[in-house]
Amino acid sequence: MPIMLTAIPDMPMIAPGDDLAQIIADALSAAGLSLVISDILVVAQKIVSKSEGRTVKLSEVAPSPRALELAHITQKDLRLIEVILTESVEVIRARPGLLIVRDKRGWVCANAGVDRSNVDQEDGGDTVLRLPVDPDASAAHLRQSLREHLGIDVGVIIADSHGRPHRNGTIGVAIGAAGLPALEDLRGCPDLFGYTLRHTQVALADLIASAATLLLGQAAEGTPVVVVRGVSHSRREGAARELVRPVESDLFP
Repeated sequence: MPIMLTAIPDMPMIAPGDDLAQIIADALSAAGLSLVISDILVVAQKIVSKSEGRTVKLSEVAPSPRALELAHITQKDLRLIEVILTESVEVIRARPGLLIVRDKRGWVCANAGVDRSNVDQEDGGDTVLRLPVDPDASAAHLRQSLREHLGIDVGVIIADSHGRPHRNGTIGVAIGAAGLPALEDLRGCPDLFGYTLRHTQVALADLIASAATLLLGQAAEGTPVVVVRGVSHSRREGAARELVRPVESDLFP
């Protein structure tokens, strides 16, 4: 079966408190699109965070001494640093122009995912957006709401753009997932020649998020939801937290 990716067109700008499921259902109907069982909706983290009111005005942030220290090192806005610190449990690396942290959700990423891009800046660039508090819970809630609005059960992935160690450029990754396994364990399965796989685990949700990001885009595309059809996977409930490598297994401390 071919894999098809379709961006839902004409999605409106999202504001705090908006019903994402209703907005997605309306956009699907307006575009003459429908969902089938086994479809997966990949939703940009930005609109989930906006609907959950995860914006912060830097003018209202009181920097801590630690933020001041890191601002001197990174040459970043110390108020932005403070927001990043409130979203983090550990600073991994700090140098001019770069702050890598382990955030509260377990992700090792730049700036704990705190970002200004694709955020309305009527206040002159003073507003930043944080990741959802619990992206897996957000995905599960959106999945349930879509079931209520559309009468169909689909998978949901919340996608964000992350950099990777030892590789240039960002790709889409899954920070939240519901209705499908985020991690497929192929250990014990035979390959083409009968060899039993011993170590192979596939980051299925990341693969889907990265493919969908070709349509979600990184800049002014304005297509924050993509329907992915034709991806086979086991019928197991999953969550993106499956993809977080335990700290004790970190090969590059």
